[in-house]
Amino acid sequence: MASTERHEQDMRQKAARALKGGVRDPIEMLRLQCLARGAAGIKGLGRAFRIMDDDGNKKLDMNEFRKGISDYGLVLEEEEIRDTFSIIDVDHSSTISFDEFLKHLRPPMNKSRRGLVLKAFNKLDKTGDGVITVDDLKGVYDVTKHPKYVSGEWTDEQVFLKFLESYDTPNQADGLVTKEEFVNYYSGVSASIDNDAYFDLMMRTSWKL
Repeated sequence: MASTERHEQDMRQKAARALKGGVRDPIEMLRLQCLARGAAGIKGLGRAFRIMDDDGNKKLDMNEFRKGISDYGLVLEEEEIRDTFSIIDVDHSSTISFDEFLKHLRPPMNKSRRGLVLKAFNKLDKTGDGVITVDDLKGVYDVTKHPKYVSGEWTDEQVFLKFLESYDTPNQADGLVTKEEFVNYYSGVSASIDNDAYFDLMMRTSWKL
């Protein structure tokens, strides 16, 4: 299930406090600006970069990287943008891959937490194609207790789509959730929960793992 409103609020507040406290590491600054937008912040930046990838090679050069940062509304000085790019561009190819960028940007999850997130994704992805769709949710997510389904306001299809929107980028929802998006989302949720046992309980209760 989506993170609770309290988790979202905690995450935004922690990120905002850290930013006000002064952050020198450019990647940490970028990460905190994303987390200040909530659990979907990092995933949204990843989506913004993918939209810019016209040739589909999953790589960005410096100009594309700079534009992606700006278009998503994040604030970094030119020197910080160059430093961030250089840190990720480990092979000095003057390009960075989406996957490497997101690995650097995600708040780290320990092996136990990541294992639970992947277990939840695999349970939802009934077809095993690496993408969660409405069809995958049928039989896994019970819509009958959703208040808008009970009232007759929404159909089961509308409930499923609304559920998927929780993991999608605001104003860019496509009704599909990839493994990467799912992990990006929960890396944000994880950052707001200090206690491993609580995170474990939340995931197991939410997904009946």
